[in-house]
Formats: sequence, C-alpha cells, structure tokens
Amino acid sequence: MTKTIGILTGGGDVPGLNPAIKSVAMGAFEMGYRVLGIRRGWGGLLNYNLDEPSTHDYYIKELTRDSVRTIDRTGGTFLHTSRTNPQKVSPKSTPDFLKNSKWGKPIKDSEDMDYTDYVMKVISHLGIDVLVPIGGDDTLSFAVRLHREGVPVVAIPKTMDNDVFGTDYCIGFSTAVTRSVEFITNMRTSVGSHERIGVIELFGRNSGETSLISAYLAYVDRAIISEVPFNIEKLANFLLEDKRNNPSNYAIMTISEGAIMEGGEIIESGEADAYGHRKLGGIGLITAEMIKKITGQNIMYQQLGYLMRSGAPDSLDRMVAMSFGNLAIQLIRRNETGKMVALHGGKYTTVPVEMVLAGKKRVDVASFYDIEQYRPRVKDFMGVPMFLS
Repeated sequence: MTKTIGILTGGGDVPGLNPAIKSVAMGAFEMGYRVLGIRRGWGGLLNYNLDEPSTHDYYIKELTRDSVRTIDRTGGTFLHTSRTNPQKVSPKSTPDFLKNSKWGKPIKDSEDMDYTDYVMKVISHLGIDVLVPIGGDDTLSFAVRLHREGVPVVAIPKTMDNDVFGTDYCIGFSTAVTRSVEFITNMRTSVGSHERIGVIELFGRNSGETSLISAYLAYVDRAIISEVPFNIEKLANFLLEDKRNNPSNYAIMTISEGAIMEGGEIIESGEADAYGHRKLGGIGLITAEMIKKITGQNIMYQQLGYLMRSGAPDSLDRMVAMSFGNLAIQLIRRNETGKMVALHGGKYTTVPVEMVLAGKKRVDVASFYDIEQYRPRVKDFMGVPMFLS
C-alpha cells in the first residue's frame, strides 16, 4: 500500500525551507510515496473544513516532481506558514465552522480551546501515514503532542536563532548570519563616513547566538546577547573608547532583540501569539538613544529584522536542508517515527522528538562570551563546535 506523507512549515520563514521540502518530496517520490503539502503550517489542518470542498484545495496541495522542481532556488516557503497552535486557539482565531462544535476542548482558566482532536481527524481523513513538520520549538511542540496522541511524525528543525533543543544546527542559521555580516560590513561605510556609533539590532529571542556569531565574524566592537543583562553606562563608555581608538573615528555594535538592560525588562509589544510570545524589538533603539544621551555622540541605529532571513539560502543551509530532508525520508522508509533529525558534532543523527521540550538552547556564555567586555571570546578553540554553539 502506497504511503502518504504530509509536509508543512510553521513559524517564521527562513532560507532553506524550500530545499528541505523538495528533498523530502523527491525522496518520497523515489520510494513511490504520495506527498501532500499542507499550506500555512498547522493552520492548514485547523482550517480544513471536512464539509466544505472549497477549503480542501486551498489548504492541501498534492506535490509532484514538477511542482517542487524549482522551489529550492528561492528563499521562504512555497507552502506558506503561520504561528497557529491547534492545542491553544483563541476565540478570534477559531474557524467559524469549529465554533460551538464538539471538537473544542476547554482549557482551564482560559477562553482558548484545544482542537487537537479535530486536527487528528483531518490527518486521518487525508490518509496521511507520516507527518513531516518543519519548524522551531514552538511548531515542533505540537508535533510532540501529535506524536503522543499516536500520529507518526518525523520532525525537521529550523530557526534562524539556532535555538531548537536537541540539535547543534537548525536550517536558516547560516544564511541569517551571512546576511547580518554583509549588512554590518556595508553599514560601516555610512557609520564611518559620519564618524558615529552604529547600533545594529538582530533577531534573537532566547538565544543571542546570531548577535554573537555575527559580531565575531564582522569584527564589531561590542556585542550584546540575550543571555547577559548589560550595563548601559558601561557599554556607552566602551563604545566611546572604541570610537576614539579607531583611526576612522567610529564604533559599531550588535544587540539581540531579546537583550535586557540591568534592572530592566525585555522589550515586547502587541498581543501574545498562540505560543505565548509577544513581538520583540526596540531594545536596540532604546539603547541607541541612551548611548547618545550618555556620550553626546550621534548614533546610527538599524534594526535588520526580516532582512536577516530573506532571500535564497546559502550553500550551508542548502546542504543541511537537503540532508535533513533525505534523512527524514530514510527514517520514514524504515518506519522510524517519533524522531527529529539533527546534527551532533558535525554528524547527522536523530533524537526523540520529545527532546524539543527538554530545554532551551542558549549561548554557552562561559565558553564563548566575555561578560565584562561585552565581546565574543573563545578561550581555547581546540574541540570547539563549528558554530560556537
């Protein structure tokens, strides 16, 4: 009997998703499997109305060799994405056909509802034998739920923050760092021309790895990461000294969007999403304004944001995405589900999918960061992981 593979992407888009999708699909076709692409992540399964055919073609797309032939040449995800969490759906996010239905289970002390049973019903209706979700720890947390409910899953980790627990590397990280280094290098022309202090804010909620590695590779003067609260007076004085010591009379720093000043709080705005996260961003601007106030220097502030994860993947992200996809299909062929593909010590491997919930992956501050000087620092490179992670 022919197996049917379902594949989806959830959470933020990153370069490398399309090569991963293509790799899974092409490997499946070689095995004689059928592949269904699920649009908009978990939202595609939640909004698929069993009684309304117009939703069927919209949310579910049968993939063919022709439909995936060229997708690896671009960034993002051609299946689209969302931050839907079917086990915690707010009233305003609930599809009309599910409101007041038998499918929703109340969540204690909340107006939200758990529609996991409905998602499982849709998976069964579609005849999906194995589900391949590609996402970060939020997206994959629901994959863990489905696994525990008996749905066969093989997960693929992606996030530009490189912070999925259980793997050394996630799809999207290399390209995000590459983009950041390019923008930092280019920004030096303006910061240097005007003899200013440049403050560049990078994505990074729980992990400051993008700030750390981008700063390391671009040789910035100071780097602030999510893991270490910083003293603004100390930072400002460092940058003033860096500027004076630079023959071109400028200084430049990076800062994670999840960074916190000593005695302060994380800067968030808007409503919490389905996974309890509010939008981060703004600490860079606040830091820039305070540096100007303390030093009297003019500041150039730039929030790179989505530019970090836009465009086609670099060669490393292509390599990892394709290899993760091929490994996922090999697991499916061997009926080894309930796993996440991973990289450990530079080698491809697998871990139980529950590993996603086992912790938060963060920068090893003691090994890779100077908390006194606010700079990347590696005491001894012998035996150090490739990405200092």
